[in-house]
Amino acid sequence: MSTIGTGYDLSASQFSPDGRVFQIDYASKAVERSGTVIGIRGKDCVVLAVEKIIADQLYEPDAASRIFTIEKNIGMAIAGLMADGNYVADIARQEAANFRQQFERTIPLKYLCDRVSGYLHAYTLYSAVRPFGLSVLLASWDEADGAQLYKIEPSGTSFGYYACASGKAKQQAKTEMEKFKFADMNTDELVRSGGKIIYQVHDELKDKDFRFEMGIVGKETNGVHLINDASWSQLAIEAGEAAKNADDSENEI
Repeated sequence: MSTIGTGYDLSASQFSPDGRVFQIDYASKAVERSGTVIGIRGKDCVVLAVEKIIADQLYEPDAASRIFTIEKNIGMAIAGLMADGNYVADIARQEAANFRQQFERTIPLKYLCDRVSGYLHAYTLYSAVRPFGLSVLLASWDEADGAQLYKIEPSGTSFGYYACASGKAKQQAKTEMEKFKFADMNTDELVRSGGKIIYQVHDELKDKDFRFEMGIVGKETNGVHLINDASWSQLAIEAGEAAKNADDSENEI
């Protein structure tokens, strides 16, 4: 952080002399402290994969899940503050429900992304509120638009992606993603790739225990977003553990 910003970081509505809003920078730091979250978009499927750090061994396995179902064909994954994520997921569900009530059809993902990103952006404009310490990944599939993947930053900016990552190992995940051609992959190949990337970027020295979570939506799920589906999750975990063991063997040599 630049020392120039001293005194300019007390409000989200104030710019520093070098044109930065420090509250947004701090929100991005909260995202970087979170477990890694990735989204990858294939030929007819989107996979959201999460490295959920286990902070307490007494938690139930599904406690504090970072993947949500917004509509039947729309999934959401978050990196950052869990409480902020729960609140934004509720806002996204309200937007989807309002659209369905008014137009009697499922909300297009681009429209939902615009609405949620506008909401996040509004919290960077006023001194009475703080930005959300949150990065949001939105995924969907339908017959008309096919597979779609969007990412929203704490500032409220959003972009469409073929593959994206957030969290503490964001850079390593992006490096791994660049080795794959996701656009040509079928569902099974995409699921295996998601498992490999999460297991390879996990830092065992800093965070020993983690739980792999996955959301999947695509043609093979009949356009329904599934969270931690037993068969596909097992496929991803097996591929991830095999890739991790292969990396460990190479390091020993």
